Amino acid sequence: MPMITQPPRLALLAGACATALLMQPAAQASSHREAPFITTQPKVDGTDFYMFRSYENGRSNYVTLIANYIPLQDAYGGPNYFAMDPNALYEIHVDNNGDAVEDISFQFRFKNNLADIALPVGGKSVSIPLIQAGGISAGSNAALNVKETFTLDVVRGDRRGGARAAVTNAAGGGREFTKPVDFIGTKTFGSIAAYEAYAAQYMYTVNIPGCDAPGRVFVGQRKDSFVVNLGRTFDLLNLNPLASSGGTDDLADKNVTTLALEVPASCLMADNDPVIGAWTTASLRQVRLLDGTPKSGHQATEKSGGAWVQVSRLGMPLVNEVVIGLKDKDRFNGSKPRDDGQFADYVTNPTLPALVEILFGSAGVKAPTNFPRTDLVAAFLTGVPGLNKPANVKAAEMLRLNTSIAPAVKGSQNTLGVLGGDNAGFPNGRRPGDDVVDAALRVSMGVLCTLNAPSAFGCVPSDAPSGGLALTDGGANISDAMFNATFPYLLTPIPGAN
Repeated sequence: MPMITQPPRLALLAGACATALLMQPAAQASSHREAPFITTQPKVDGTDFYMFRSYENGRSNYVTLIANYIPLQDAYGGPNYFAMDPNALYEIHVDNNGDAVEDISFQFRFKNNLADIALPVGGKSVSIPLIQAGGISAGSNAALNVKETFTLDVVRGDRRGGARAAVTNAAGGGREFTKPVDFIGTKTFGSIAAYEAYAAQYMYTVNIPGCDAPGRVFVGQRKDSFVVNLGRTFDLLNLNPLASSGGTDDLADKNVTTLALEVPASCLMADNDPVIGAWTTASLRQVRLLDGTPKSGHQATEKSGGAWVQVSRLGMPLVNEVVIGLKDKDRFNGSKPRDDGQFADYVTNPTLPALVEILFGSAGVKAPTNFPRTDLVAAFLTGVPGLNKPANVKAAEMLRLNTSIAPAVKGSQNTLGVLGGDNAGFPNGRRPGDDVVDAALRVSMGVLCTLNAPSAFGCVPSDAPSGGLALTDGGANISDAMFNATFPYLLTPIPGAN
């Protein structure tokens, strides 16, 4: 895979613009409970999306895509825990020619299988009320009462009408994969290490039709990888935006469900352009009929049919939470990148910088004054020239990655990504260790106007009087201890009971 030299400082800092762009200042969990309708459907609520050159040793020619779902999971949330929706379609889309339309889609479908374990009680066989009837280990899951499986398809072209093929297990060729049960607790699994060994057996090497090398897939519970001072952020930014440390990570005790996929980079590219764009969605059937009296032994309480209706969308982090107006949040979740012109005012005339000034103006924090905000539009809609802008691009919001930029190994990554001089990080894709909140806040408040050539973004230093401030979400910081050096990169989930 070809490598390129570090882009000039202009492009380096411009990259951050893509970050702030749709992540304006005070951030929340990247996409947790971000729109009115999706709060009623947590199983299809996409929380975070990551895309980066794999930095695991020997895997640098691969791209890792991670889509997290089901927000704010309390580890002790039994007895049913956090199964995926078998009536939903979960997708990761890739645009490899810049036209804002998917060229490759990876589609996940789930199925729950009830073993209906029963115990003899007073001469009768009675079904147990739990999802486990004893200890579970890497060598034995016979005590597991509910087993969750999934299939994975790759669709080339239109997500609904393109050429479809099954992704298969490289060991044996099967197309059904197992999702490990959530981390119920250390008595069920023995220890944290034992749970990790149990979950690791469901990390699969897979054959992806159309790719010249195998990839990998893992679906299962992980510790929430996002870091944010969440409660104070939404309490009118009840924090110190100038603090360098001391902020509370309100997601430190939460889990998520991860769909992690590793694909050869060459398989995602087209026409020798190394830049790809991607986003994740979830869809439900148009008609959902509740079954008030399901048959004994059947878990489903609804029947669904009709066309797929998209209800969740996530590319760049923090877009729907802190950029899109409340009246349009559901609309954004149902939209496609090619139609993003309808949301342009939220980017050219963003409201959050103004809110930050209202709340912290007495401390010298001022919103940029250049309207329309062409500095944000350029990076948000097109990618950054010299960094991650496709050769032929249609303006659209998505996460973009230049696959020709070499990854930085764990221990050498800068949490501010491009703003910190690390071109392998956000907004050139997004890694688990990128502090997108701080990067976004600084760019949204105009740092590009103060550090870059005015002609590139249509603004000058005087347009952004606070652009040089090291603004944060109260100092809720990311460290190397918060992610792993190997696939699927996210940490072992927090156990429901120790």
